[in-house]
Amino acid sequence: MKLHRFRVNIKKYLPKSFLGRSIIIIITPLILLQVVSTWIFYDRHWDLITRRLADSVAGEVGMVIDGIGELEEAENYAWLIRSARDLGILFNFRDSEILPNKRREEGKGILDTRLANAMREKVRRPFQIDTWSHERLVQMKVQLPDGVMEIFVPRERLFSSTTYIFVMWMVGTSLLLFAIATMFMKNQVRPIRRLAVAVDNFGKGRDVPGFKPEGATEIRMAATAFERMRTRINNALTQRTEMLAGVSHDLRTPLTRMKLQLALLENTPEVSELENNLREMELMVEEFLAFVGGEGTEDVVQSNLGSILSSVVRGAATSGGNVKLTVEDDLILFMRPNAVKRCITNLVVNAVAYANNVRVTAGLRNSVVEICVDDDGPGIPIGEREAVFKPFYRLDASRNSETGGTGLGLSIARDLARGAGGDVKLEQSTMGGLRACIILPI
Repeated sequence: MKLHRFRVNIKKYLPKSFLGRSIIIIITPLILLQVVSTWIFYDRHWDLITRRLADSVAGEVGMVIDGIGELEEAENYAWLIRSARDLGILFNFRDSEILPNKRREEGKGILDTRLANAMREKVRRPFQIDTWSHERLVQMKVQLPDGVMEIFVPRERLFSSTTYIFVMWMVGTSLLLFAIATMFMKNQVRPIRRLAVAVDNFGKGRDVPGFKPEGATEIRMAATAFERMRTRINNALTQRTEMLAGVSHDLRTPLTRMKLQLALLENTPEVSELENNLREMELMVEEFLAFVGGEGTEDVVQSNLGSILSSVVRGAATSGGNVKLTVEDDLILFMRPNAVKRCITNLVVNAVAYANNVRVTAGLRNSVVEICVDDDGPGIPIGEREAVFKPFYRLDASRNSETGGTGLGLSIARDLARGAGGDVKLEQSTMGGLRACIILPI
Protein backbone atom coordinates (compact mmCIF):
# COMPACT_ATOMS: atom_id res chain seq x y z
CA MET A 1 0.00 0.00 0.00
CA LYS A 2 2.81 2.42 0.91
CA LEU A 3 4.63 1.59 -2.32
CA HIS A 4 1.45 2.27 -4.32
CA ARG A 5 0.95 5.62 -2.60
CA PHE A 6 4.59 6.48 -3.25
CA ARG A 7 4.15 5.75 -6.96
CA VAL A 8 0.96 7.80 -7.11
CA ASN A 9 2.65 10.76 -5.41
CA ILE A 10 5.66 10.50 -7.74
CA LYS A 11 3.43 10.48 -10.82
CA LYS A 12 1.89 13.79 -9.74
CA TYR A 13 5.25 15.54 -10.13
CA LEU A 14 6.49 13.72 -13.24
CA PRO A 15 6.01 15.48 -16.59
CA LYS A 16 3.08 14.29 -18.68
CA SER A 17 4.54 14.85 -22.14
CA PHE A 18 6.84 12.44 -23.98
CA LEU A 19 9.38 15.24 -24.41
CA GLY A 20 9.50 15.96 -20.67
CA ARG A 21 9.81 12.29 -19.74
CA SER A 22 12.54 11.72 -22.32
CA ILE A 23 14.55 14.63 -20.96
CA ILE A 24 14.09 13.28 -17.43
CA ILE A 25 15.43 9.90 -18.58
CA ILE A 26 18.48 11.59 -20.09
CA ILE A 27 19.16 14.10 -17.33
CA THR A 28 18.60 11.84 -14.30
CA PRO A 29 21.70 9.62 -14.89
CA LEU A 30 23.72 12.75 -15.62
CA ILE A 31 22.68 14.34 -12.34
CA LEU A 32 23.41 11.14 -10.42
CA LEU A 33 26.84 10.93 -12.05
CA GLN A 34 27.63 14.50 -11.10
CA VAL A 35 26.40 13.96 -7.54
CA VAL A 36 28.70 10.97 -7.18
CA SER A 37 31.58 12.90 -8.75
CA THR A 38 30.97 15.83 -6.43
CA TRP A 39 30.86 13.58 -3.40
CA ILE A 40 34.15 11.92 -4.40
CA PHE A 41 35.70 15.32 -5.07
CA TYR A 42 34.70 16.81 -1.74
CA ASP A 43 35.40 13.65 0.19
CA ARG A 44 38.83 13.03 -1.32
CA HIS A 45 40.27 15.90 -3.33
CA TRP A 46 39.00 18.88 -1.37
CA ASP A 47 39.62 17.20 1.96
CA LEU A 48 43.19 16.33 0.95
CA ILE A 49 44.01 19.78 -0.45
CA THR A 50 42.47 21.56 2.54
CA ARG A 51 44.42 19.41 4.96
CA ARG A 52 47.71 20.08 3.16
CA LEU A 53 47.10 23.82 2.99
CA ALA A 54 46.14 23.88 6.67
CA ASP A 55 49.28 21.89 7.57
CA SER A 56 51.39 24.32 5.58
CA VAL A 57 49.95 27.43 7.25
CA ALA A 58 50.04 25.87 10.73
CA GLY A 59 53.66 24.79 10.17
CA GLU A 60 54.68 28.33 9.22
CA VAL A 61 52.82 29.77 12.21
CA GLY A 62 54.47 27.23 14.52
CA MET A 63 57.92 27.99 13.05
CA VAL A 64 57.50 31.73 13.60
CA ILE A 65 56.22 31.30 17.17
CA ASP A 66 59.05 28.89 18.01
CA GLY A 67 61.54 31.32 16.45
CA ILE A 68 60.17 34.20 18.48
CA GLY A 69 60.72 32.23 21.67
CA GLU A 70 64.31 31.45 20.77
CA LEU A 71 65.34 34.90 19.45
CA GLU A 72 66.30 37.53 21.97
CA GLU A 73 67.61 40.34 19.80
CA ALA A 74 65.07 42.83 18.45
CA GLU A 75 66.67 42.89 15.01
CA ASN A 76 66.33 39.15 14.59
CA TYR A 77 62.74 39.34 15.88
CA ALA A 78 61.87 42.06 13.32
CA TRP A 79 63.54 40.05 10.55
CA LEU A 80 61.41 37.01 11.42
CA ILE A 81 58.18 39.05 11.36
CA ARG A 82 59.11 40.52 7.96
CA SER A 83 59.86 37.07 6.59
CA ALA A 84 56.46 35.85 7.77
CA ARG A 85 54.83 38.89 6.16
CA ASP A 86 56.50 37.95 2.87
CA LEU A 87 54.76 34.59 3.15
CA GLY A 88 51.43 36.40 3.48
CA ILE A 89 51.03 35.96 7.24
CA LEU A 90 50.57 38.98 9.55
CA PHE A 91 51.54 38.77 13.23
CA ASN A 92 50.40 41.15 15.95
CA PHE A 93 51.52 40.57 19.52
CA ARG A 94 49.15 41.61 22.34
CA ASP A 95 51.19 41.96 25.52
CA SER A 96 49.77 40.60 28.79
CA GLU A 97 46.54 39.41 27.12
CA ILE A 98 45.06 36.04 28.00
CA LEU A 99 42.72 33.97 25.85
CA PRO A 100 39.33 33.29 27.41
CA ASN A 101 38.58 29.80 28.66
CA LYS A 102 35.84 29.35 26.03
CA ARG A 103 37.23 27.29 23.20
CA ARG A 104 36.52 28.44 19.64
CA GLU A 105 39.11 26.59 17.66
CA GLU A 106 36.73 24.03 16.12
CA GLY A 107 33.86 25.08 13.92
CA LYS A 108 31.41 23.21 11.76
CA GLY A 109 33.20 23.54 8.43
CA ILE A 110 35.91 21.34 6.97
CA LEU A 111 38.35 24.27 7.06
CA ASP A 112 37.83 24.84 10.81
CA THR A 113 38.31 21.14 11.51
CA ARG A 114 41.45 20.69 9.38
CA LEU A 115 43.05 23.93 10.57
CA ALA A 116 42.35 23.11 14.23
CA ASN A 117 43.92 19.67 13.84
CA ALA A 118 46.97 21.17 12.14
CA MET A 119 47.37 23.86 14.86
CA ARG A 120 47.22 21.26 17.60
CA GLU A 121 49.88 19.22 15.82
CA LYS A 122 52.24 22.02 14.70
CA VAL A 123 51.81 24.75 17.33
CA ARG A 124 50.94 22.76 20.47
CA ARG A 125 49.70 25.83 22.36
CA PRO A 126 46.25 27.12 23.29
CA PHE A 127 44.63 28.84 20.31
CA GLN A 128 41.45 30.20 18.82
CA ILE A 129 40.32 30.23 15.17
CA ASP A 130 37.86 32.64 13.53
CA THR A 131 37.09 31.92 9.89
CA TRP A 132 33.88 34.01 9.59
CA SER A 133 34.49 37.49 11.02
CA HIS A 134 36.67 38.69 8.15
CA GLU A 135 35.80 38.43 4.48
CA ARG A 136 39.33 37.85 3.11
CA LEU A 137 41.26 36.85 6.22
CA VAL A 138 41.31 34.00 8.72
CA GLN A 139 42.09 35.11 12.24
CA MET A 140 43.96 32.95 14.75
CA LYS A 141 45.08 33.69 18.29
CA VAL A 142 47.82 31.72 20.07
CA GLN A 143 48.48 31.98 23.79
CA LEU A 144 52.15 32.75 24.62
CA PRO A 145 53.71 33.00 28.10
CA ASP A 146 53.68 36.82 28.11
CA GLY A 147 50.72 37.58 25.89
CA VAL A 148 48.64 36.57 22.85
CA MET A 149 49.96 36.39 19.31
CA GLU A 150 47.25 37.47 16.85
CA ILE A 151 47.73 36.03 13.36
CA PHE A 152 45.97 36.90 10.11
CA VAL A 153 46.23 34.56 7.14
CA PRO A 154 44.78 35.37 3.66
CA ARG A 155 41.80 33.14 3.01
CA GLU A 156 43.08 32.09 -0.44
CA ARG A 157 46.03 30.38 1.26
CA LEU A 158 43.59 27.94 2.84
CA PHE A 159 41.26 27.44 -0.14
CA SER A 160 41.90 25.71 -3.45
CA SER A 161 40.58 27.51 -6.54
CA THR A 162 40.08 24.13 -8.22
CA THR A 163 36.93 23.77 -6.12
CA TYR A 164 35.18 26.65 -7.86
CA ILE A 165 36.55 25.66 -11.26
CA PHE A 166 35.21 22.16 -10.76
CA VAL A 167 31.76 23.43 -9.77
CA MET A 168 31.66 25.88 -12.70
CA TRP A 169 32.64 23.20 -15.19
CA MET A 170 30.11 20.80 -13.72
CA VAL A 171 27.23 23.28 -13.87
CA GLY A 172 28.27 24.60 -17.28
CA THR A 173 28.53 21.18 -18.90
CA SER A 174 25.21 20.16 -17.33
CA LEU A 175 23.42 23.16 -18.82
CA LEU A 176 25.06 22.56 -22.19
CA LEU A 177 24.11 18.89 -22.23
CA PHE A 178 20.57 19.77 -21.10
CA ALA A 179 20.20 22.25 -23.97
CA ILE A 180 21.56 19.76 -26.51
CA ALA A 181 19.33 16.96 -25.21
CA THR A 182 16.25 19.21 -25.32
CA MET A 183 17.01 20.31 -28.89
CA PHE A 184 17.49 16.74 -30.13
CA MET A 185 14.43 15.41 -28.27
CA LYS A 186 12.24 18.18 -29.72
CA ASN A 187 13.27 17.05 -33.19
CA GLN A 188 12.37 13.46 -32.27
CA VAL A 189 9.02 14.38 -30.73
CA ARG A 190 7.90 16.62 -33.61
CA PRO A 191 7.08 13.71 -35.99
CA ILE A 192 5.08 12.01 -33.23
CA ARG A 193 3.00 15.15 -32.75
CA ARG A 194 2.42 15.44 -36.50
CA LEU A 195 1.31 11.81 -36.61
CA ALA A 196 -1.05 12.40 -33.67
CA VAL A 197 -2.57 15.46 -35.38
CA ALA A 198 -3.00 13.53 -38.64
CA VAL A 199 -4.69 10.60 -36.88
CA ASP A 200 -6.97 12.97 -34.94
CA ASN A 201 -7.99 14.86 -38.09
CA PHE A 202 -8.62 11.63 -39.97
CA GLY A 203 -10.74 10.35 -37.08
CA LYS A 204 -12.82 13.54 -37.29
CA GLY A 205 -13.40 13.01 -41.00
CA ARG A 206 -11.05 15.80 -42.07
CA ASP A 207 -8.48 15.66 -44.84
CA VAL A 208 -4.79 15.23 -43.98
CA PRO A 209 -2.92 16.99 -46.80
CA GLY A 210 0.86 16.90 -47.05
CA PHE A 211 1.39 14.23 -44.41
CA LYS A 212 4.43 12.00 -44.93
CA PRO A 213 6.41 9.60 -42.72
CA GLU A 214 9.45 11.18 -41.05
CA GLY A 215 11.57 10.89 -37.93
CA ALA A 216 13.10 7.77 -36.38
CA THR A 217 12.60 4.30 -37.87
CA GLU A 218 9.88 3.31 -35.40
CA ILE A 219 7.98 6.55 -35.96
CA ARG A 220 8.24 6.11 -39.73
CA MET A 221 6.85 2.59 -39.35
CA ALA A 222 3.86 3.90 -37.39
CA ALA A 223 3.28 6.72 -39.91
CA THR A 224 3.54 4.30 -42.84
CA ALA A 225 1.05 1.96 -41.16
CA PHE A 226 -1.32 4.91 -40.71
CA GLU A 227 -0.98 5.87 -44.37
CA ARG A 228 -1.77 2.30 -45.45
CA MET A 229 -4.76 2.17 -43.11
CA ARG A 230 -6.05 5.50 -44.41
CA THR A 231 -5.70 4.33 -48.00
CA ARG A 232 -7.55 1.09 -47.28
CA ILE A 233 -10.37 2.93 -45.47
CA ASN A 234 -10.73 5.51 -48.25
CA ASN A 235 -10.77 2.75 -50.87
CA ALA A 236 -13.41 0.87 -48.91
CA LEU A 237 -15.55 4.01 -48.61
CA THR A 238 -15.19 4.72 -52.32
CA GLN A 239 -16.16 1.17 -53.26
CA ARG A 240 -19.13 1.28 -50.89
CA THR A 241 -20.30 4.60 -52.33
CA GLU A 242 -20.07 3.32 -55.88
CA MET A 243 -21.86 0.10 -54.94
CA LEU A 244 -24.63 1.99 -53.16
CA ALA A 245 -25.11 4.27 -56.14
CA GLY A 246 -25.77 1.21 -58.28
CA VAL A 247 -28.00 -0.40 -55.66
CA SER A 248 -29.95 2.84 -55.28
CA HIS A 249 -30.60 2.99 -59.03
CA ASP A 250 -31.53 -0.71 -59.24
CA LEU A 251 -33.98 -0.45 -56.32
CA ARG A 252 -35.63 2.80 -57.34
CA THR A 253 -36.31 1.72 -60.91
CA PRO A 254 -38.66 -1.22 -60.06
CA LEU A 255 -40.32 0.86 -57.34
CA THR A 256 -41.07 3.58 -59.89
CA ARG A 257 -42.55 1.00 -62.24
CA MET A 258 -44.74 -0.37 -59.47
CA LYS A 259 -45.99 3.14 -58.68
CA LEU A 260 -46.90 3.68 -62.33
CA GLN A 261 -48.72 0.37 -62.51
CA LEU A 262 -50.68 1.12 -59.34
CA ALA A 263 -51.62 4.55 -60.70
CA LEU A 264 -53.28 2.84 -63.70
CA LEU A 265 -55.42 0.61 -61.49
CA GLU A 266 -58.78 1.52 -60.03
CA ASN A 267 -58.86 3.17 -56.62
CA THR A 268 -59.82 0.25 -54.44
CA PRO A 269 -58.99 -0.56 -50.80
CA GLU A 270 -56.52 -3.18 -51.97
CA VAL A 271 -54.75 -0.69 -54.26
CA SER A 272 -54.60 1.90 -51.48
CA GLU A 273 -53.02 -0.66 -49.17
CA LEU A 274 -50.44 -1.52 -51.85
CA GLU A 275 -49.65 2.19 -52.33
CA ASN A 276 -49.09 2.59 -48.58
CA ASN A 277 -46.81 -0.43 -48.55
CA LEU A 278 -44.92 0.96 -51.54
CA ARG A 279 -44.41 4.36 -49.85
CA GLU A 280 -43.19 2.60 -46.72
CA MET A 281 -40.76 0.55 -48.83
CA GLU A 282 -39.44 3.71 -50.52
CA LEU A 283 -38.91 5.34 -47.13
CA MET A 284 -37.06 2.31 -45.83
CA VAL A 285 -34.84 2.19 -48.92
CA GLU A 286 -33.99 5.88 -48.68
CA GLU A 287 -33.20 5.72 -44.96
CA PHE A 288 -31.23 2.51 -45.36
CA LEU A 289 -29.10 4.02 -48.13
CA ALA A 290 -28.55 7.15 -46.07
CA PHE A 291 -27.52 5.03 -43.07
CA VAL A 292 -25.03 2.93 -45.05
CA GLY A 293 -23.73 5.86 -47.09
CA GLY A 294 -23.16 8.09 -44.07
CA GLU A 295 -22.66 11.22 -46.20
CA GLY A 296 -19.00 10.14 -46.47
CA THR A 297 -18.22 11.96 -49.73
CA GLU A 298 -18.98 15.46 -48.45
CA ASP A 299 -16.05 17.84 -48.02
CA VAL A 300 -15.17 19.39 -44.67
CA VAL A 301 -15.68 23.17 -44.70
CA GLN A 302 -15.91 25.96 -42.16
CA SER A 303 -19.59 26.42 -41.31
CA ASN A 304 -21.80 28.33 -38.92
CA LEU A 305 -23.50 25.82 -36.64
CA GLY A 306 -26.02 28.43 -35.48
CA SER A 307 -27.31 28.89 -39.04
CA ILE A 308 -27.66 25.13 -39.47
CA LEU A 309 -29.62 24.86 -36.22
CA SER A 310 -31.90 27.74 -37.22
CA SER A 311 -32.64 26.04 -40.54
CA VAL A 312 -33.49 22.75 -38.81
CA VAL A 313 -35.76 24.46 -36.27
CA ARG A 314 -37.58 26.44 -38.98
CA GLY A 315 -38.19 23.23 -40.89
CA ALA A 316 -39.58 21.51 -37.79
CA ALA A 317 -41.80 24.50 -37.00
CA THR A 318 -43.14 24.46 -40.55
CA SER A 319 -44.12 20.83 -40.03
CA GLY A 320 -46.14 21.80 -36.97
CA GLY A 321 -43.63 21.22 -34.20
CA ASN A 322 -43.24 23.55 -31.21
CA VAL A 323 -39.45 23.93 -31.16
CA LYS A 324 -37.40 26.59 -29.36
CA LEU A 325 -33.73 27.27 -30.11
CA THR A 326 -30.99 28.68 -27.86
CA VAL A 327 -27.43 29.13 -29.19
CA GLU A 328 -25.07 30.20 -26.41
CA ASP A 329 -21.96 31.00 -28.46
CA ASP A 330 -20.85 31.97 -31.94
CA LEU A 331 -20.13 28.43 -33.17
CA ILE A 332 -17.95 28.38 -36.29
CA LEU A 333 -16.64 24.84 -36.92
CA PHE A 334 -14.89 22.78 -39.56
CA MET A 335 -17.42 20.07 -40.44
CA ARG A 336 -19.53 18.42 -43.12
CA PRO A 337 -22.56 20.76 -42.93
CA ASN A 338 -25.08 18.48 -44.65
CA ALA A 339 -24.10 15.50 -42.51
CA VAL A 340 -24.34 17.54 -39.29
CA LYS A 341 -27.67 19.01 -40.42
CA ARG A 342 -29.07 15.53 -41.12
CA CYS A 343 -27.85 14.32 -37.72
CA ILE A 344 -29.59 17.20 -35.89
CA THR A 345 -32.69 16.89 -38.06
CA ASN A 346 -33.14 13.21 -37.19
CA LEU A 347 -33.07 13.98 -33.48
CA VAL A 348 -35.41 16.97 -33.77
CA VAL A 349 -37.88 15.07 -35.98
CA ASN A 350 -37.81 12.17 -33.55
CA ALA A 351 -38.52 14.54 -30.61
CA VAL A 352 -41.34 16.35 -32.47
CA ALA A 353 -42.99 13.00 -33.31
CA TYR A 354 -43.31 11.98 -29.65
CA ALA A 355 -43.55 15.28 -27.72
CA ASN A 356 -45.55 18.50 -27.64
CA ASN A 357 -42.67 20.82 -26.79
CA VAL A 358 -39.04 20.60 -27.91
CA ARG A 359 -36.05 22.70 -26.87
CA VAL A 360 -32.74 22.80 -28.76
CA THR A 361 -29.63 24.29 -27.06
CA ALA A 362 -26.05 24.52 -28.29
CA GLY A 363 -22.87 25.82 -26.71
CA LEU A 364 -19.23 25.20 -25.90
CA ARG A 365 -18.49 22.69 -23.14
CA ASN A 366 -14.76 22.67 -22.37
CA SER A 367 -13.14 21.48 -25.64
CA VAL A 368 -16.27 20.25 -27.44
CA VAL A 369 -19.55 21.60 -28.80
CA GLU A 370 -22.69 20.13 -27.24
CA ILE A 371 -26.05 20.22 -29.00
CA CYS A 372 -28.94 19.00 -26.83
CA VAL A 373 -32.50 18.26 -27.96
CA ASP A 374 -34.90 18.11 -24.97
CA ASP A 375 -38.57 17.15 -25.13
CA ASP A 376 -41.53 16.50 -22.79
CA GLY A 377 -42.50 13.19 -24.41
CA PRO A 378 -42.64 9.70 -22.89
CA GLY A 379 -38.88 9.24 -23.14
CA ILE A 380 -36.96 5.98 -23.48
CA PRO A 381 -36.33 3.52 -20.62
CA ILE A 382 -32.74 3.47 -19.36
CA GLY A 383 -32.28 -0.16 -20.39
CA GLU A 384 -33.31 0.63 -23.99
CA ARG A 385 -31.25 3.81 -24.55
CA GLU A 386 -28.30 2.01 -26.08
CA ALA A 387 -30.36 -0.54 -27.98
CA VAL A 388 -32.31 2.11 -29.93
CA PHE A 389 -29.11 3.01 -31.80
CA LYS A 390 -29.12 -0.41 -33.49
CA PRO A 391 -30.33 -0.32 -37.12
CA PHE A 392 -34.05 -1.04 -37.53
CA TYR A 393 -34.52 -1.38 -33.75
CA ARG A 394 -37.86 -0.01 -32.50
CA LEU A 395 -39.48 0.07 -29.09
CA ASP A 396 -42.75 -0.94 -30.77
CA ALA A 397 -42.22 -4.62 -31.58
CA SER A 398 -45.16 -4.64 -33.96
CA ARG A 399 -43.23 -2.31 -36.33
CA ASN A 400 -46.44 -0.40 -37.07
CA SER A 401 -45.57 2.57 -39.31
CA GLU A 402 -48.15 4.70 -37.52
CA THR A 403 -46.30 4.41 -34.19
CA GLY A 404 -42.87 5.32 -35.48
CA GLY A 405 -40.42 5.28 -38.37
CA THR A 406 -38.21 2.53 -39.67
CA GLY A 407 -35.82 2.47 -36.70
CA LEU A 408 -32.93 4.08 -38.57
CA GLY A 409 -33.17 7.72 -37.40
CA LEU A 410 -31.03 7.39 -34.26
CA SER A 411 -28.66 4.95 -35.98
CA ILE A 412 -28.03 7.43 -38.79
CA ALA A 413 -27.60 10.29 -36.28
CA ARG A 414 -24.96 8.41 -34.28
CA ASP A 415 -23.21 7.22 -37.44
CA LEU A 416 -22.95 10.78 -38.75
CA ALA A 417 -21.79 12.15 -35.38
CA ARG A 418 -19.10 9.50 -35.00
CA GLY A 419 -17.99 10.14 -38.56
CA ALA A 420 -17.24 13.71 -37.44
CA GLY A 421 -15.28 12.49 -34.39
CA GLY A 422 -18.17 12.98 -31.97
CA ASP A 423 -21.03 10.92 -30.57
CA VAL A 424 -24.71 10.93 -29.58
CA LYS A 425 -25.90 10.06 -26.08
CA LEU A 426 -29.35 9.83 -24.51
CA GLU A 427 -30.26 11.11 -21.02
CA GLN A 428 -33.22 12.08 -18.90
CA SER A 429 -34.44 15.56 -19.81
CA THR A 430 -35.26 18.31 -17.34
CA MET A 431 -38.50 18.76 -19.32
CA GLY A 432 -39.59 15.27 -18.27
CA GLY A 433 -38.91 13.42 -21.51
CA LEU A 434 -35.76 12.50 -23.39
CA ARG A 435 -32.57 14.47 -23.89
CA ALA A 436 -30.47 13.61 -26.97
CA CYS A 437 -27.06 15.28 -26.96
CA ILE A 438 -24.68 15.52 -29.94
CA ILE A 439 -21.01 15.94 -29.00
CA LEU A 440 -18.81 17.45 -31.73
CA PRO A 441 -15.07 18.18 -31.44
CA ILE A 442 -13.81 21.67 -32.11
